[in-house]
Amino acid sequence: MVLVTLMWSIAGVVTRHLEAARSFEVTFWRSFFTVLSLLLILPMFQGRAAVIDKLRRGGRAMWLSGACWSVMFTAFMVALTLTSVANVLVTMALGPLMTALIARVAIGHRIAPRTWAAIVVAGAGIVWMYGAKFSAGEMAGTLVALAVPIAGGINWTVTQRAHGRGEQVDLVPSVLIGAVLSSLATLPLALPLQATLHDVGLLALLGLVQLAIPCTLAVICARVLAAPEISLLALLEVIFGILLAWLGAGERPVPEVLTGGALVIGALVVNELIGWRQRA
Repeated sequence: MVLVTLMWSIAGVVTRHLEAARSFEVTFWRSFFTVLSLLLILPMFQGRAAVIDKLRRGGRAMWLSGACWSVMFTAFMVALTLTSVANVLVTMALGPLMTALIARVAIGHRIAPRTWAAIVVAGAGIVWMYGAKFSAGEMAGTLVALAVPIAGGINWTVTQRAHGRGEQVDLVPSVLIGAVLSSLATLPLALPLQATLHDVGLLALLGLVQLAIPCTLAVICARVLAAPEISLLALLEVIFGILLAWLGAGERPVPEVLTGGALVIGALVVNELIGWRQRA
């Protein structure tokens, strides 16, 4: 799982070395190569017939999950073109708290007092990060990045409701669906394509190494690790991503991001550790 988070975290530093590809074209190429990679990887792990059967029998829940993955793929890459890597990653780290809120509204999950406290502290961290930056155009990137944890929360809620009804939703085929939808939706917006061969090579790397392989491994890890372990280890993506962008692209995070990010990550860690201890 640590390796998975390291692979996820390379997106920021890689996009900073693109020559001509921008915005929706970046998303299109990454999603396109994710589709190609998964079409090779999934049959190796599950068998071609099994993959086709799961796609046929997935039902509405799988397609809704795929739509959520599509939003996450698209919003993440577009946000990286609008604001700093640190801003995007810290905003995405709100995922567990956003999931708790969405699950509370949609399926009546109870939110523990510790999680309410974590939501308040993390919200304060986000306000601290961006309070002085809205005039500098950071708000657009923040709002786009916020679509990632919102879509992630909806995705989790959809799959939990499906499981509660006895439906089995395989998340890996839904990732494939999301990549297909993302590439189809962004292609018209990406035209005319301007990416150089250098850019296409980097985005192919992202499609394979930053999405297809780690998403497949994460599903395998989820069969062994407890949910709190997954949530805590996933936060390493924020640390790895900021460090890689700093060391590999000279994108040094400003003090407000470090302070606000520490509040967000600290709230998430304390919330998960207390919950883990209580369950134990």
